[in-house]
Amino acid sequence: MLTHSLDHGVLVVTVHRDPGVGGRAALLGKIGDLVHACRPAPVVIVLDNAATDGAALSVVLRVHRLCSGLGILMSVATGSAPARRVLEANADTSGTRLVIHARTDTAVSAAFAAAA
Repeated sequence: MLTHSLDHGVLVVTVHRDPGVGGRAALLGKIGDLVHACRPAPVVIVLDNAATDGAALSVVLRVHRLCSGLGILMSVATGSAPARRVLEANADTSGTRLVIHARTDTAVSAAFAAAA
């Protein structure tokens, strides 16, 4: 369902498919554990095309609240324009801003530059 790596000090988590409602808590737990283990590294969540449905987007928004509470910069990269619009419309605006990109390389570069 997901893979992760560190790219120039940025935690990159790729979600390969939507977890469905039943898998949402497990995915949130896995990503949350990675965020805690790698903090204070910035986080980029990459959503593959098969991971742009409601449950995956809900997890991304919850991880954003977690990162915001920890003071960690978080970005999302997805080629899906509808998913980007949903994330932008529903992102929590009370903490650290959710940065949304169409390309993974742009998201990682921007996160690396912001953390420097």
